[in-house]
Formats: sequence, structure tokens, C-alpha cells
Amino acid sequence: MKSYRSHGKLLLTGEYVVLDGAVALAVPTKYGQTFEVEPINEPKIIWESLDEKGTVWFENEISLNQINRNFSSTHDILNRLIQILNTVKELSPNFLKTEQGFRVVTKLEFPKNWGLGSSSTLINNISQWANINAYKLLEDTFGGSGYDIACAQNDNAITYQLQKKEPIVKPVNFNPSFKEHLYFIHLNKKQNSREGIKHYKANKGHLATEITEINEITSKMITCNNLSDFEKLLIEHEHIIGRITKEKPVKELLFSDFNGSVKSLGAWGGDFVLVASKENPKNYFKQKGFATIIDYEDMVL
Repeated sequence: MKSYRSHGKLLLTGEYVVLDGAVALAVPTKYGQTFEVEPINEPKIIWESLDEKGTVWFENEISLNQINRNFSSTHDILNRLIQILNTVKELSPNFLKTEQGFRVVTKLEFPKNWGLGSSSTLINNISQWANINAYKLLEDTFGGSGYDIACAQNDNAITYQLQKKEPIVKPVNFNPSFKEHLYFIHLNKKQNSREGIKHYKANKGHLATEITEINEITSKMITCNNLSDFEKLLIEHEHIIGRITKEKPVKELLFSDFNGSVKSLGAWGGDFVLVASKENPKNYFKQKGFATIIDYEDMVL
């Protein structure tokens, strides 16, 4: 049996504009996804996907000859899995060219609706199994900037930038001295990042100035050692992205009376927000109906 594991991800700066070359700050999470594969003596894949509670949320038996471009099913998850495996075969022609099959068990360590990378951790795990480039597999399946693959593969904070469509990943020492005042709050819904990107592309204009501003914020956040200054950077970042996407920042929409800073992470409108507050804000958010509140140190690897 072979085992693989990939970290989840959070994009702290550069959402959307990372697609256009901005330098983004991202962190891998303590939560991730495991992937176990063992050979069997039949030409098929027995696939089982478990959630964070160990409950099966998807299972299927796939004949190896089903993995081709002509496969079609009424089951969306099965269609997507076949698409991924077929893309792997195109990137690595010897993949699954065998008389034997495999039993595969994947297990998430976080709820699927958290948006920490159920897809990217799967892509990275499959890429390790097949010994192929995970960025290329992501590009040919789900798409996106690829920062989530970088988080899956790294054990510490990184900056991530696309230069001529190639990922530039740099480890950084991001360890805020005030991290006891940082929290991640889940907004009770998963945001479709592809829809968010579509909206961004439809509204963005010429972004040279904004990208320079975001790059400066990213750089300042990495070295910031003062909570008040950090909060100002979060607010400034929100205003810039809001100006680009023509959307209101999440604090204005949901938490206008909150004494602290709130920043969207990734596609606006769902998943997690980063909260910075000198006073413990947990009661405030619970009273608003947001019960999933995770301390910075419990989330970030």
C-alpha cells in the first residue's frame, strides 16, 4: 500500500489578482486530505471517498477500460473523477497500463464545504501517485492559479506568483507576533471559485496600479509586527479588491458593527474570512450565526 497526504490552503492576500501576476501570500493548513492506494488482482479501480467523520460520501467501481474520453454518466462526481484519471493518462501514457487494478481510499480532514482545498489536495495526491506535474493536472482539469497546489506541497507560508504562466513559489517566514488575535470564521457556505473568477474577469480593467498596491500589502503583511498596522493592511486590501470587482467588502455587508478587521479569503462571498481583533470576537460571530471559529494557530500549519 502507498500513502500520500496534501495540505489544505488559505490565500491571505492577492485573491483574484494572483491570476494576473500579483504576488500572493498563502498558508498551508493543518487540515488536509490523505490518499491510500493498493494493488488488486482485477482490472478496475475500487474508489472510496470518506469525509472528516469517516463517512463514505462517494464510492464506485471503475473498469480500467472506462477511463477514456467517451465515458459519460449521469453521476457528476464519477464524470469528474474519470476526467481527472483520463487526463493523468494523457500526461503519463503508462499510467494504468496494467492488468491489475487498485483500491483507492481518500479521506478529508475537514468538511467539504470549508473550501480548504478538497479538489486541490486530491489533484496533488493523484499527481504524487502517478508521478506527474500537479500544476499541469490542475490546469487541465479544474483550472485556477495553482497557489493551492503550492500550499499542498509546502510545510510553511509561501508567496506565490505567476510569471509567464509559470508558478514562482517562495517560502517566507510569516509568523505574526499577534497571531493570538487572528481568527478564521466560516461564512456557512462554500463559494464557487470558478464563478468568482468569472465575475472578476468580467469586471476587471487595467490592473497595473492595483497589482503594485497588492504586492506592497503582501510584503508589508509578511513583516508586520503590530496588530493595528496589520488591520489597516487588511482593510486596504479589501477596498482594492472591492474596487476591482465592484463588490462591497464582507465587513460592510455582514459585520458593519464589528470592532475589528474582516478580510475575505479567496473568492468573495463564502468560505472563510480572516478576522483580526484585540478583543475575543467569538461571541459576536456566534450571535450572528457563524459558529465555525478557528484560532489562527489551530488552522495554519
